[in-house]
Amino acid sequence: MLIATTGDVHSPRYYEDFVHAIEGLKVKPDLFLMVGDMISRGKIEEYEKIYNALFGKITCPIIATFGNSEFIPDIREELKRKYNEIRFLDDQSIVLKIGSLSVGVFGTTGSLDVPTQWQRANLPNIEKIYHERVLLADKHFQRMLTHYKIFLSHYSPTYKSLEGENPRFWGSMGCQVFENVLIQRKPNLVLHGHSHRGTKMVWVDRIPVFNVALPLNKEIVVIDTEQLKPGITKFV
Repeated sequence: MLIATTGDVHSPRYYEDFVHAIEGLKVKPDLFLMVGDMISRGKIEEYEKIYNALFGKITCPIIATFGNSEFIPDIREELKRKYNEIRFLDDQSIVLKIGSLSVGVFGTTGSLDVPTQWQRANLPNIEKIYHERVLLADKHFQRMLTHYKIFLSHYSPTYKSLEGENPRFWGSMGCQVFENVLIQRKPNLVLHGHSHRGTKMVWVDRIPVFNVALPLNKEIVVIDTEQLKPGITKFV
């Protein structure tokens, strides 16, 4: 199975880079996954440009989760309504049939060990929300009886892929507690964004974790799942 994935376009900021990356995609993926922050905060009209860049070029199922730039509930609901060809997962899972494989995808914005100052000021229950997201992810993967399991998150579920960022800010870029979910439930693949200067790929136990943020990778990340083996970093 070929998976193409990206995130953190923050359109219009990296929109031209995104278009070039899509045009430079040399494979026909079986699944296209987006890890959020496709638009700059509040600029919902920018998603039309993202949508137009994808359609006609990406013909496989497209699944996305939301980033902190798509944090406002009204924005999320509008995106779901207007772009229903994209399956948005907001602490939800979906099962797809790809060839002979059943593929389960759980999508979430993720959690932070240290909520941002804005979040603390505007979302008084944010610590509870983040705690409940970890529990919810665990429950979804516990019930997911598929051949292949994918964890799609905006924030990093491990500090390992934040290497390259200032360690002082790791807690406000990811959630280390999610590592326990990964190790116990063993998804086959983990994808996240948010970190623009982190590490492209790491292993948590025997689980491959890819930071697919566009500003870091400068291209659409393509993963051949048949080539993913512990100790090997394999891109197409």
